[in-house]
Amino acid sequence: MSSSELIDIVYIMAFCLGGMSFALGPFIIVFFLAPRITRNTVGKTRQIVECGIDPIGDAWIKFGAVYYLYSLLFLAFAVDILFLFPVAVIYNKTSPVSDFLTFAEVLLFVGILSLVIVYAWKKGVFQWQRKIYSDR
Repeated sequence: MSSSELIDIVYIMAFCLGGMSFALGPFIIVFFLAPRITRNTVGKTRQIVECGIDPIGDAWIKFGAVYYLYSLLFLAFAVDILFLFPVAVIYNKTSPVSDFLTFAEVLLFVGILSLVIVYAWKKGVFQWQRKIYSDR
C-alpha cells in the first residue's frame, strides 16, 4: 500500500469519526448536563422546571390546522425565494433571445406562487379566528 492510499484511508476514517462525533455528541453532552435534581415542593414532587415558571395546564392541547397551513405557506415561499436569487444573478448573463424566455419563466413561476396565495386566501388560512373545542 502506498503512502497516498494510506493518507486517503486516514482522511476517510477521520471523516467517519467526525460524523459519528456529530451524531453521538449531543447525546453525550445531554447526559452530562441534564438536571439530576428536581424541585420538591408540595404536590409537585420530582417535576423538572425549565425556565423557573410553573407549567400551566395539560401538554395535550388542540391547535387549529390553520396554524400549520400558515407555517407551511411560509416555508414554501422561503424555499421559492431561494430559487429566485440564482435566477436573478444569471438573468444578466444570458443572450437577448433567452432574456425573454427567462423572464417568461420567472413570471410563470411567480404567477403560480400567487395562485397559491389566492387558494390559501379562499380556504381561509389567513383568518385567525379562535376556535373553541369541547370534549363532548
